[in-house]
Amino acid sequence: MNDYLVFSEEVAAARAAGLPIVALESTIISHGMPYPQNVQTAREVEQIIRDAGAVPATIAILGGKILVGLSVAELEQLGTSPDAMKVSRRDLPFVLSQGGVGATTVAATMICAELAGIEVFVTGGIGGVHRGAETSFDISADLQELAQTSVAVVCAGVKSILDIGLTLEYLETHGVPVLSVGQANFAAFYTPDSGFKADFRLDTPTEQARFIRSKWQLGLKGGVVVSNPVPAAAAMPRAEIDAITAQALAEAGAQGISGKAVTPFLLSRIKELTGGRSLATNIALVKHNARVGAALAVALKAAS
Repeated sequence: MNDYLVFSEEVAAARAAGLPIVALESTIISHGMPYPQNVQTAREVEQIIRDAGAVPATIAILGGKILVGLSVAELEQLGTSPDAMKVSRRDLPFVLSQGGVGATTVAATMICAELAGIEVFVTGGIGGVHRGAETSFDISADLQELAQTSVAVVCAGVKSILDIGLTLEYLETHGVPVLSVGQANFAAFYTPDSGFKADFRLDTPTEQARFIRSKWQLGLKGGVVVSNPVPAAAAMPRAEIDAITAQALAEAGAQGISGKAVTPFLLSRIKELTGGRSLATNIALVKHNARVGAALAVALKAAS
């Protein structure tokens, strides 16, 4: 892996010193938000993690290498590149071998984080089972990655554009535990409560770290989902976001948009239909997740 992994100076120093490190994805920069909010948010999230006592490691593919930790210039390149490829598990060999620009999804970031020895990964929302998957078979590779890659993923649940009930059923089938912070129910990205229960409520980073450490010490490989609801002050009304999501989904279907192009289209369209309020919610929940993820990384390091 030394042929592929390149650590930034900050991350390399943290590894040498045994400091807690938090992985961050890059698809949220290239495909999840418009410029310049994407780069600004990425830098602010990294600083939140530093302020909480951990070291951020934003992951991306540039020049045939997996970069673990990005410079300001590299963040700008990723945030402005029209050619950045959305990279999941199947795409990693291609973008590396071709020397292209790749933004890592949840699945790819988990893979790279595990290769780099990073146990905690912070994102906005994980992928899941898409609505209508019983006929389309459209299920995010994120879920299978959670079943096999041992990284704890802190998120605001799954994006409300997905079938949340079926997503949780899929995770249960594959033995992926779902923890919830501050409430019993699973989060729904733009709104705090999906109406579905999480597996276990564990509010403190110490409790979460003990659970995760116990899982892995038992030899139970695979990830853990830590569902951290969006702060109430930044949340959107559930009825409103459900109606807007339904409209955006109908438009995607009418335009023949499918596969990994669906989520970027829906997020962009929802932003338009909410007059930008959904973007503000997205930024708020990512920052909130960064605080919880950094605290978890610190607790996991102490538990080891």
